[in-house]
Amino acid sequence: MKEHKKNRTVLLICFSVILFMGGLSLAAVPLYELFCKVTGYKGTPNIINVVSSESGNRDFIMRYDINISPELNWKVVPDKISETVTTGDNIFTFYNAKNEGILKNNGIATYNVIPAEAAAYILKVECFCFLGQELNSGEEVQMPLTYYIDPAIDRDEELKNVDTITISYTFFKNKDLL
Repeated sequence: MKEHKKNRTVLLICFSVILFMGGLSLAAVPLYELFCKVTGYKGTPNIINVVSSESGNRDFIMRYDINISPELNWKVVPDKISETVTTGDNIFTFYNAKNEGILKNNGIATYNVIPAEAAAYILKVECFCFLGQELNSGEEVQMPLTYYIDPAIDRDEELKNVDTITISYTFFKNKDLL
């Protein structure tokens, strides 16, 4: 009887550890994304819902980079490959996406900023990357991006010699909807 009780205790401990580890693995990605958004770690830009009243006078060349997972079967092209942007100006651009597959699918984009130190100063007002995009076969859509560069970037010694910033998007199939 004692051995049966010991076996039950061991089984309960093992099951609890497996359940705990499974819960941690499910929470890892959202917690990491939250950490990156809060700290700007790994080039994750801050997201903001207001437009800066502070104006700047420093110009940057903004590059728009796209990477697409082959399983998505989309073609995504930025409206512009690059443009000159002045700090404090509200910038609106968009990306054209087309589903070149034969089936409807849902894609989502992640983004980062290069150099990573500039991410804290790229403040997004509106971005298609906040939500997934569902496209039918052959469907095309324009996806908006509105942002500005915080003029406080001028006070950052690490970025004083930077004149080009890249916003890079990676599109992939939205596995949450499968």
